[in-house]
Amino acid sequence: MEYNYLYIIIPVVFILFAGIKIVRPTNKGLIERLGKYRKLAQPGFHWIIPVVDRLFLVNITEQMVDAEPQEIITNDNLNATVDAQVYFRVKSDEKSVMGSTYDVNNYQYQIVNLARTTLRNIIGTLTLKSANSERGRINMELHETLHKETKDWGIEIIRTELKQIDPPTDVQETMNKVVKAENEKIAAIDSATAAETVADGIKRAKIKEAEGYKRAKILHAEGEAEAIKLVNEAADKYFIGNAQLLRKLEAMETALENNAKIIVPSGSDLVNVMSEMAGIVPLKTKQGSSVIGENDYNNYE
Repeated sequence: MEYNYLYIIIPVVFILFAGIKIVRPTNKGLIERLGKYRKLAQPGFHWIIPVVDRLFLVNITEQMVDAEPQEIITNDNLNATVDAQVYFRVKSDEKSVMGSTYDVNNYQYQIVNLARTTLRNIIGTLTLKSANSERGRINMELHETLHKETKDWGIEIIRTELKQIDPPTDVQETMNKVVKAENEKIAAIDSATAAETVADGIKRAKIKEAEGYKRAKILHAEGEAEAIKLVNEAADKYFIGNAQLLRKLEAMETALENNAKIIVPSGSDLVNVMSEMAGIVPLKTKQGSSVIGENDYNNYE
């Protein structure tokens, strides 16, 4: 009898252990009974009937697939090696989990091929230069297309990244030379602009210096004119009617400094003025004029 119980207990224990299933937090489970969907298995412990029930796990974490490098002919008839990466995840609600399993056969493979086809369509309308400079636009269009085509699969396209757009080697070398020449041109322009700025600064400084010199000359001339004006005003004030006499005195003073003799008409007022100023008596000439020399001047001092 005891052996009979063992024959019953052992199969039951085996069936109990065989039906135990654990679903991790990174997955959702689909339980089928006899080939028909039964329910969604949340993360945790589950028991199913062996042979009758089956559990299919679906990864709901973010995943990445590589579109793999491919040769694409651009609009300017150049071959470019293009590669991209697609980041996606299966949405965690029951409908999306079911869609990723029942509505598409191997969604990862489908996403890769859809991305490759979409890249050919987008880059085929662009030149190689524009394709390299418009990576953001290519990523956006690729993302929109994949999102639209996979929305019934329960898939969420998180982002797409254009990994590379490489032209042929000879084209790449030519492009590098062009970029180098453009950079050298820009550097030369910047250097010329800097030199022009320095020259312009020096020019403005010279102009300012010349204006200052000119202003100084004008002020000096105005000062001399003002001095002459003051002298004239003093002469008019203290030598009224004797301007010519004052001029003659100045000429006589200069001549005496050079030991010259001056003949002055005897009736001239200049004789009286000189006599009064120096305390001398002029010498008479045969013609009736007076002669005054430096020695005479000294004798009477």
